Amino acid sequence: MNRRNFLTLTTLTPFIANNLMAIEDNLNKSNKNTADVYLETKEWNTLVSLRKRIRKLKNYVGFANFNIISFNDAMFYGRNYSAIGKFTKDELELIDRLFYEDPTKYGFYGEKTCFNINNKIARKDIKKIPHTGHFLFKGKPLDDYKRIKKDVGKSIILTSGIRNTMKQLSLYVDKIYHNKGNMTNASNSIAPPAYSYHTTSDFDVGRKGWGYRNFTADFATTKEFQKIMKLNYISVRYTQNNKDGVRYEPWHIKVI
Repeated sequence: MNRRNFLTLTTLTPFIANNLMAIEDNLNKSNKNTADVYLETKEWNTLVSLRKRIRKLKNYVGFANFNIISFNDAMFYGRNYSAIGKFTKDELELIDRLFYEDPTKYGFYGEKTCFNINNKIARKDIKKIPHTGHFLFKGKPLDDYKRIKKDVGKSIILTSGIRNTMKQLSLYVDKIYHNKGNMTNASNSIAPPAYSYHTTSDFDVGRKGWGYRNFTADFATTKEFQKIMKLNYISVRYTQNNKDGVRYEPWHIKVI
């Protein structure tokens, strides 16, 4: 399959020119040394339908539960609830591709963190963080978050915790969509489904009241970030000019 075919202009009409996510991605193209790779038109159409179905799934199971459900859970809900609908053959093939393919062709060089698309997360191993809609793994991730809250102050919040494969797939699909099928830009902005440390340990933090700016380089200008940088028990996963080929993410806490 030739994955370097560009989308025709007619496929781009659903997009709003001033989309904030696309603008942010364009401002953070770091370590980009590969030619842009786009989805083929057929795959683009499948991505659009997959994105709609995933959004229906998230609305059905709820924001918090969507963070931790497995692939098999998603398939069950799709088969049994008409509000979601069964995942199509083309959608399943695209999911399989996005999870198992080698992302170095898109300029992403991070380590694989999840080898099973049906990764399961046991409730006994996780803790829901009040007022966030997110979970953290018990043990060091949860302990680190509690220490950060104590050392940085009440203005720090958890903005993203555990992401099982379906949640990471959803975010990756959204990035591809907002980048108009550009797989290279998407992979520069977020780890592919099998490569996220959110599946195993890491979490994101932000400043209360900052909303989307918590997921931009602006977070590095906050007093909260300056305090985080002085802590010796955690670090930032994706630093500037990192070897993984990911944009700078000062909000992404690396559990060490």
